[in-house]
Amino acid sequence: MATGGLGAASYLRVDVMQAVLEAIRKVCLPGVWSQGVKLAREAAVSGGPATPDELTFRVRAPGHAIALTVTLYVEGPEWTCDCDGKADPCAHVAAAAIAAAQAAERGESLASAAPTSKPPRLVYRLGAKDRLLTVARVLVHGDGREERLAESIASSVARGRTPDGWTPAHEDLHVERILGTPAREVVQPGRIRDLFAAFANDAEVTLDGAAVRVSAETVLPHARVEDGPAEGFILRLDRDAAISAVVAKGVVRCGDELHPIGEASTTGELLERLPLERTFGPSEAADLVTTVLPELERKIEVHIATTRLPRPVADARPRIEMDLSHQGHTLSVLPTLVYGDPPVARVVGDTLVTLGDSVPTRRPGEEREVLRQLRDELNLVPGRRVDLDGTEAIRFAAKLRQWQKRHLGATHGDTFTERPLHARMVVEDGAYDVVFELEPEHSDGDGETPRRAEAAGVMRAWRDGLDVVPLEGGGWAPLPADWLARHGHLVADLLAARGADKKLGPAAVLSLGPLCDALEAPRPPELARLAPLFGQFDGIPPASLPEGLHASLRHYQQQGVDWLAFLRDAELGAVLADDMGLGKTLQTICVLRGRVLVVCPKSVVYNWVDEINRFRPGLRTAIYEGPRRQIDRAADVTLMTYAVLRMDSDLLAKEDWDIVVLDEGQAIKNLDSQTARAAFELQGKFRLLLSGTPVENRLEELWSAMHFANPGLLGGVSHFQERYANPIANGNPEAAARLRAKIRPFVLRRTKGEVLTELPSRTDTVLHVELDEAERSVYDAVRVATRKSVAEKLAQPGGGGVLAALEALLRLRQAACHASLVPGQHAETSSKVERLVEALEDAVAEGHKALVFSQWTSLLDRIEPHLGTAGIRFTRLDGSTRDRAAVVNEFQGAEGPPVLLVSLKAGGTGLNLTAADHVFLLDPWWNPAVEEQAADRAHRFGQQRPVMVYRMVTKDTVEERILALQEKKRRVADVALGEANQAGGITREELLALLD
Repeated sequence: MATGGLGAASYLRVDVMQAVLEAIRKVCLPGVWSQGVKLAREAAVSGGPATPDELTFRVRAPGHAIALTVTLYVEGPEWTCDCDGKADPCAHVAAAAIAAAQAAERGESLASAAPTSKPPRLVYRLGAKDRLLTVARVLVHGDGREERLAESIASSVARGRTPDGWTPAHEDLHVERILGTPAREVVQPGRIRDLFAAFANDAEVTLDGAAVRVSAETVLPHARVEDGPAEGFILRLDRDAAISAVVAKGVVRCGDELHPIGEASTTGELLERLPLERTFGPSEAADLVTTVLPELERKIEVHIATTRLPRPVADARPRIEMDLSHQGHTLSVLPTLVYGDPPVARVVGDTLVTLGDSVPTRRPGEEREVLRQLRDELNLVPGRRVDLDGTEAIRFAAKLRQWQKRHLGATHGDTFTERPLHARMVVEDGAYDVVFELEPEHSDGDGETPRRAEAAGVMRAWRDGLDVVPLEGGGWAPLPADWLARHGHLVADLLAARGADKKLGPAAVLSLGPLCDALEAPRPPELARLAPLFGQFDGIPPASLPEGLHASLRHYQQQGVDWLAFLRDAELGAVLADDMGLGKTLQTICVLRGRVLVVCPKSVVYNWVDEINRFRPGLRTAIYEGPRRQIDRAADVTLMTYAVLRMDSDLLAKEDWDIVVLDEGQAIKNLDSQTARAAFELQGKFRLLLSGTPVENRLEELWSAMHFANPGLLGGVSHFQERYANPIANGNPEAAARLRAKIRPFVLRRTKGEVLTELPSRTDTVLHVELDEAERSVYDAVRVATRKSVAEKLAQPGGGGVLAALEALLRLRQAACHASLVPGQHAETSSKVERLVEALEDAVAEGHKALVFSQWTSLLDRIEPHLGTAGIRFTRLDGSTRDRAAVVNEFQGAEGPPVLLVSLKAGGTGLNLTAADHVFLLDPWWNPAVEEQAADRAHRFGQQRPVMVYRMVTKDTVEERILALQEKKRRVADVALGEANQAGGITREELLALLD
């Protein structure tokens, strides 16, 4: 900066300066005043810019590399100094006042007190290079010599190497910081305004060698909006008329003064291209009004020269508008991002399209939030139409209804009505239906056709936990949630029980009573005739026994006959599930009439012939068998095996029977088997299933039994799983209670303990067996060898892992019974066989007869030699036995052998072996019902002595775990036939646990 004398000596008036000096002396500390006197005597003060009211001085002071700037204001007087010292006034202000007063007394310029040689001055020389502004700092000495200032001023001051006689000012350091260190010659356009602001403080500046004034005030173009072609608009940019030339990028010259170009245009090229024009079409008017013009108006002046420009609306906010259309049960959805309600504009891509003469102010942040809600909560994007059908449409409609309530505050249009739905029963020509109708919009309802929702759609929505359902003809209504919570299961059962013609089977009609009551509709007249079924059979009328019956019925058997005859006459099916030995066959024979088909296992076909001939010799029987088999239409009772039923299913399905009986009905427990499908196709007015174990492993077995007896009563299998099996497996007691109530009229089950009070006692005992060292090593070797591979296979998808686990368990169970049953192993005897022989010796010695059951005939083979060695007589019954009756009669005889070896499969059903009062079960089976059937060969009607049942279990083996699993299996049957409420099958985890 220049450091010459005051601009005019007249500014240093003696009276003024003396007044200023006295004012400063009065408030100055003595020590500080003394320092100021010293600085004045050392000629440290030089003059600077001056006006009549304001005097500027430079003061060179120790400890300050740059001369300090002191300003004295005549009015007041007041003063400032940039030393940032704590004393006020400081020594530098005192020195300036003293020096100025002394110069005024002498009538001299303050500069005359300085050295006689003219001091150097710093000149900033501007130019242009490649259209960029350049700056060169030149130090001009008093003799005219010029020196390019290349070194940093701050560094020169710090080292005390500034040129003689030149004292840099703070403004010089400010310029240096803008230019950078080392100082750059080229100035970036973005720093030009800062540079010009620094120059404005008394800097000497030249452009191309000529002195020029510099101003930090920016120069901007002017904008104008006027009418354009085709209802559009033209935006025109013009340069300021004061601009005489573009000096460089970011710098223009207005007369003899340089100015930076404003933010709207930082390059000289733009000014050189002005005027510029841009045309906005009608669809771009919103962008012009809401984006372009507001941005320009923040920087430059804009003149609007048209009356057609849309009016901006500040309070319109973005929202999603839904275009919903319906075609049947298909919902078509098109979301659009709009502003205002009703819409004044819509957003298409990134463009705002006006829908009238108003334009909303864009709110990008709110638009992003609305779009996020649409994407995250509904998985939709604006402008993309989505079509949904069926349950998917219902589920989406429920979400949309809640979304609109949450974000829009109310539904729009007639899409969602808030009027409730009411259920009503409709009966036409024997077809039953439930319709859900909207409550009339007007109280009188005259002339208004009720809008309906399909019952199946209502139930789907309720099942899926939704709160809306589609209406016929379009639109959506809220579900009657409270009513469905109380009665929805009745509607679901009705819909599942109907055939394609919406008609119900006789058993399914029974479900209509509670539903009719819930709908305040009259009950079907059929229910009055079937009323006795709802009183736990107490009200069922006594049945007349058939003529020629050669039997005296016990009380419970007569009760069973009454029940069967009642259902037969009502043409309703039945499941007789009495315990083994309670006379299911006899009760059935008592109700046979008309043309009868009996399907049973091969092992009991002739037993049925004998029982019919014994109790009702007047009935003619025929067995449908052999390669040239033909149906004997003259027979009263036709008997066949399940194998023949499978082979001739198509032929037998065409026959009409008065009664169809399935004995040992658990044969159809697998509902997908050929046997079950063939049984379902049999035509009979009265269908009866006999089984002591209608449920063994899974509740679906019960569905199969009931579907044969009363088709439609439990709906389809998927409905049964959803309504009953799955909830019960998850521990839902209400589902179990509903199921028991549903089947109770059609299932009769009595245990021996309930009805045969005179039956001898039965005692169940577990005989524990210890493996010896050699047997234990074989068992552990099998367990270790199989468990790891089985665990890996169980973790894989598919059924291979389960099969591998069952194979491994088979080997473990065999090893627990006899080591020689394991492939590759040899042993003469086993601990279990020796324990069995000991027990049989004791039993025979005491005059008892015993049944010995095993699922493996190979194990029975290994027992026989030991019985011979012990001198115990025995006989045997297995699948290879040709004359079963002869073996049974031999054992039952008083002189017969005391031991009967029986394979579990061949002797577990259909036999009366009451001569035995000891039963030995050698190897625990998965299903306890199978073991119960085996034990019931002895503990049944006709037994005179207490029965002992021994389960032989090897300690610390898989057999102990099977006992625990059996208890879980029992609960499956109890769900439907007892009061328990939990069930489940064998899981992968249980299989792994058995392998431990």
